[in-house]
Amino acid sequence: MTSEVIQKIIIVGGGSAGWMTAAMMSRTLGKNLEITLIESDDIGTVGVGEATIPPIQQFNQILGINENKFLAATQGTFKLAIQFENWGKLGESYMHTFGGIGKNLGSIDFHHYWLRSLQEGMPSSYWDYSLNYQAAKSNKFNILDYIEGTQLAGLIRAYHFDAGLYAKYLRKYSEPKGVKRVEGQIVDSKICPDSGYVQSVTLKDGKELLADLFIDCSGFRALLIEQALKTGYEDWSQWLPCDRAIAIPTKNVKPLVPYTRSIAHEAGWQWRIPLQHRTGNGLVYCSDFLEQDKALDTLMSNLDAEPLKDPNFIRFQTGRRKKQWNKNVVSIGLSSGFLEPLESTSLHLIQSGVVRLVKMFPRMRIEKSLVDEFNQQSKLEFEQIRDFIILHYYQNQRTDSEFWTRCREMSIPDSLRHKMELFRSSGHVYREKSDLFTEIAWYQVMMGQNLLPEDYHPMADTLSKAQLAGFMGDLKSLMQGTAGQLPEHEQYIARHCQSSVE
Repeated sequence: MTSEVIQKIIIVGGGSAGWMTAAMMSRTLGKNLEITLIESDDIGTVGVGEATIPPIQQFNQILGINENKFLAATQGTFKLAIQFENWGKLGESYMHTFGGIGKNLGSIDFHHYWLRSLQEGMPSSYWDYSLNYQAAKSNKFNILDYIEGTQLAGLIRAYHFDAGLYAKYLRKYSEPKGVKRVEGQIVDSKICPDSGYVQSVTLKDGKELLADLFIDCSGFRALLIEQALKTGYEDWSQWLPCDRAIAIPTKNVKPLVPYTRSIAHEAGWQWRIPLQHRTGNGLVYCSDFLEQDKALDTLMSNLDAEPLKDPNFIRFQTGRRKKQWNKNVVSIGLSSGFLEPLESTSLHLIQSGVVRLVKMFPRMRIEKSLVDEFNQQSKLEFEQIRDFIILHYYQNQRTDSEFWTRCREMSIPDSLRHKMELFRSSGHVYREKSDLFTEIAWYQVMMGQNLLPEDYHPMADTLSKAQLAGFMGDLKSLMQGTAGQLPEHEQYIARHCQSSVE
């Protein structure tokens, strides 16, 4: 370190991780810091993070970004849900929607009343009571904070957007706030022999840059957190065996749906993400069960429009860095770990890592207690998201391939097993305070993939059968009627955030 006070920051790498970090730090700490970002135009980024979850709104709001301008600049669309196809059984589909479902009564969740209604001979889908679902399936969208005449939340939204354009947008945001961009490739780093801290990085042209704190946003290369500091990596491939991805953009397809699609195939799954100017497509798969050529054939034969570029082949290992913060290096993005984008958490993990760093940012020297707390919170976040993704694979009933049989028969973390057994026996899910995913998110994946509770809460019996029928019928009509009055998703975009970017 060059001084006691943390003054000089170097962000290693650009892309989404680098520029999200630069934007947030320049917004919140920029007056007190000298922030430099090093990136090379010759080094590509993975750049397939196109789908998000609702907390991205908070990130943009902190930055003071106008939603419509941001969506126009990034070719963005709205996202209300993820549709999962063939994940339980072949031919089945369900949605993980954002927001609430139904209406809780008393101190118990709505799904207990829904479970009782099934036993009372009132057939319905759990998603009949989701406004996000009704709007998504009808290709409808509007900014709606509350359902008119009620205290029920309206549409809960996230976005689809071009991650490369988002990085460019944030660069334009950050540089006027004092972030200095340096073009160049890092070829070496210098470690202090006494502290073990990174002192400087050296560029290909011989220039040496010093800093007090380094933020590693170098992607899978992990230039500082791993190559320099040998931090170590915790491998989770025993639970999440997919280790390859192929990404390819195509022309977009009408209608422009407000949801992501996740389509399970023989040894993995395919994503479809609708943007204004194109559709993002890709196949995540396990190379133990599927060769690359066959994987490419699977993806290409399941595209619904003409490809716009050659396919991008990506290798990865699911897991996390043993320390996200080591010495004076903080890893953000792919350098900190990788969880496949099944639930659109890639950009969120960047966001949460940056926000956590800002909240814990040291003014003076870097203290071990602070670093330990940062790492503990990061570890817990990764593990909770990991369990949620494992659930999708484990709770399948497919018999058409060895891959899905292996996923169904694998040993799972005790934390996930407990959650599933509790839900199966009683219909309960208890969310840890820090868990990214709500109880309703867990309900949807478990019930969507045919894990139904054996019982419901006795408080659901306090309504008479007639009262229950009226309650369920009124809610269903409310959701369908509200969704029916919304404008078309594509119509809303054309009016408010149509892109002029080519």
